[in-house]
Amino acid sequence: MLACILPMKIILAKPRGFCAGVDRAIDTVELALELFGKPVYVKHQIVHNTHVVAALEAKGAIFVESVLEIPKKSVLVFSAHGVPPEAWQQARARELEVIDATCPLVTRVHFEAKNFSRKGYDILLIGHRGHVEVVGTMGEAPGKIQLVNDVNEAKKIQVNNPDKLVVLSQTTLSLDDTAEILEVLKSRFPKLETPPKGDICYATTNRQAAVKALASRAQVILVVGSKESSNANRLREVAEVAGARSWLINDPGEIKTEWLEGAESIGITSGASTPEDIFETVVATVQRLTKGEVVELEHLREGVWFALPETILKSAKDKNLGGAILKKHEIAKQAKMTVN
Repeated sequence: MLACILPMKIILAKPRGFCAGVDRAIDTVELALELFGKPVYVKHQIVHNTHVVAALEAKGAIFVESVLEIPKKSVLVFSAHGVPPEAWQQARARELEVIDATCPLVTRVHFEAKNFSRKGYDILLIGHRGHVEVVGTMGEAPGKIQLVNDVNEAKKIQVNNPDKLVVLSQTTLSLDDTAEILEVLKSRFPKLETPPKGDICYATTNRQAAVKALASRAQVILVVGSKESSNANRLREVAEVAGARSWLINDPGEIKTEWLEGAESIGITSGASTPEDIFETVVATVQRLTKGEVVELEHLREGVWFALPETILKSAKDKNLGGAILKKHEIAKQAKMTVN
């Protein structure tokens, strides 16, 4: 039986949950299934959330790790994380109908890598080794780009041309960790350049700021998201560094009542690839366990929208299909702004 101090508050972070890139990627797969029928193949998980993947699988999406697994002349969606040029070459060789659902902010990092490489720069990429986004970005500048995984690597890495050097980053990193790595690199390479705009995405930045605000009011923080999600893992770490006891959970079944013992306030947030309905089931479970009052802590309001991929948008309009999704995006377009 859970013992708690009443009145307990359950504080919900805002912003939380789906970002514009995730929303766009999921809608792209849904629209592809409506346009082309099943199966639609997706390179890697469309986003890193088991609930999203399972729901799309039930509708006819097939997730693969290699383009070579896909039958010729099939429909292929590239995930929000992006892919290296090799995947595009393989898709063309197999005559696949390709729909690119790469998040526009990841695409921007790919463009930066290609652009700086063409200009003769050495490139350092701050990111997590093996992450699918990192693999895609590094593929854009083979032989010119090196990965910096942590501060220790930043202290040791060697470059060919320290006078013409730029640093990029994975879009879903911890802001504080990245700043620490960047400080080390700048101290070692005084001429190090950075892109005009930071690479860490708006949603990662906003959700981490919101969880810091949450940690100032709650002793315990639950982050709802899948273990594979980089941004959800970073939220848990940020909450912990800010002084809260924090756990990452995929659904309410993973909650342990002892985590909530002794807390006067419990904060709940979710990663950028976590559906709101899963978040709501976690909130309902915590409320049932604690009888706490639910309040929302709005750190800031987001107003971001990304257009659907042009190829699938044109097909949907030509065939007069995808009405619900197209209407949703038209409403979002009117109400929100894009991030370039």
